[in-house]
Amino acid sequence: MLQELSIQNFAIIPKMDLSFNPQMTVLTGETGAGKSIIIDAVGLLTGGRSSQDFIREGADKAVLQGLFTLDELTDVKPVLAEYGIELDDAQLLINREINRNGRNVIRVNGTLVNTAILKDIGAHLVDIHGQNEHQALMQVENHRSMLDEFGQATIAPKLAEYQVAYQQYKQLKHTYQQRLANEQEWAQRFDMLEFQAKELADAQLIDGEEETLEAEYQALTNFQDILSALSKAYEALAGDWDGNGLETVSTAVNELEDIEDLTPQYGEITQRVRGAYFELQDAAADVLSIRDNLEFDEGRLQEVDERLNLIRSLERKYGATITDVLAHQAEVENQLMGMRENGTTAAELAEALAMAETKVQTLAAALTELRKTAAVGLTKQIHAQLKDLYMEKAVFSVDFGDSNEPKEFGVDNIEFYIQTNPGETAKPLVKIASGGELSRMMLAMKTIFSQQQGATSIIFDEVDTGVSGRVAQAIAEKISTIAQTSQVLTITHLPQVAAVADHHLFIEKQVHGDRTETTVTPLTEAQRVDEIARMLSGSELSEAARQNARELLAK
Repeated sequence: MLQELSIQNFAIIPKMDLSFNPQMTVLTGETGAGKSIIIDAVGLLTGGRSSQDFIREGADKAVLQGLFTLDELTDVKPVLAEYGIELDDAQLLINREINRNGRNVIRVNGTLVNTAILKDIGAHLVDIHGQNEHQALMQVENHRSMLDEFGQATIAPKLAEYQVAYQQYKQLKHTYQQRLANEQEWAQRFDMLEFQAKELADAQLIDGEEETLEAEYQALTNFQDILSALSKAYEALAGDWDGNGLETVSTAVNELEDIEDLTPQYGEITQRVRGAYFELQDAAADVLSIRDNLEFDEGRLQEVDERLNLIRSLERKYGATITDVLAHQAEVENQLMGMRENGTTAAELAEALAMAETKVQTLAAALTELRKTAAVGLTKQIHAQLKDLYMEKAVFSVDFGDSNEPKEFGVDNIEFYIQTNPGETAKPLVKIASGGELSRMMLAMKTIFSQQQGATSIIFDEVDTGVSGRVAQAIAEKISTIAQTSQVLTITHLPQVAAVADHHLFIEKQVHGDRTETTVTPLTEAQRVDEIARMLSGSELSEAARQNARELLAK
């Protein structure tokens, strides 16, 4: 349940701290006093869409905090665990800041989350039910989801299975339609991909081989220059003639060895020349070995040349480098695999599509049967609720319409019908229900759904609009019944509803200086009598009105 609510610089509320009790709390006050602002704050704390318009004039940001206490049966705990949010002492602290610069900061027990996560968590904490839900009942497209919510235990798994099959069917149908429209283009593309795949597979390209082949090609095409250079180098170093390089350096070593012991300087230079002699001797041996083993292979030169030409040809077609060509090859093979899996002929695609359609129709039929079973249960429960709300002669029904092409949620065109008076034909709810009837129908559904949902708090924002008298009393008793199992916060203008509450908060708008502020006052028993008397008779309080209020409270 919602235990504490802190509001700062939100709309016309500069600062407000509220404590809420279990069971039913009613919020009353004049129209425009700011009752719905408090509900808006709770809505934002449970994932509602924020706006800079919520920030109080002159402030940089609005700050909202809500402390929720959770019981052992709440289904929010797995959701918190999924997002890595720790839960201490069964309490959940939600903090939300709305800044003028557009920055929206949300923390749940100290963990930063985004709006989507907050909305997921908030769905298990608070169920806000306002006048706008009249509009939900008035939109036929919402009726299917309402029925599915009622029968979710059996419908949800089958619906999930159906949707997987439906997506596969939808994709296959799209592929088939494309295939029929572009049969020639399909065949041409398939042939082109097969040609490319074969050409690239036959080439057996290896990443990096082009650089290796280039080096080998340079060596083979410059064979004579390399051989000549090696021969001349060896001749200069160790040729059969007086004064070759090694012989000259050897003479220098011999001369220096005669004086190397005279000073450290002579010894060092002698060592360097001697080392150079040995290096030149090794180099001469290597040059001779390379020259003597050097062979020219004209056949290999032709092979390398042809391989390089093939690689360059493929690079011109499919990519700047072998790496790019290999990537293209992988893409071609993937596309071919997909086309083969979808069938290489329209006939094969048609056969696969027929099988997918049969599966979808079978699952859709099973889904329809589950919905019809749920509709029977929903109808029975709604009739029981409507009887309590003085609509015992009303007959509610669920119409499934004519089955048509499979859609995302099945083949059912579900719409709620109602017969409000005996002898009349049942007609669509959206066309004949009055405001008061919609309020009662909505409350009937909320009573039913609240028994299934795991929200710890339920908020009714003026759901009693358009009713009075004994119907108002019935609505009050229905909301009070819901409050026996859930925390309920109710905004109302009906004295009957205010009288059945366990706790009463009075909301009023005051002007301090040149600023308007909303204040909240918990009412004592005596103050409740006056407030309910005001709701009964208007602003002028009389003893008769107070007596009526006392009698209403006593009931």
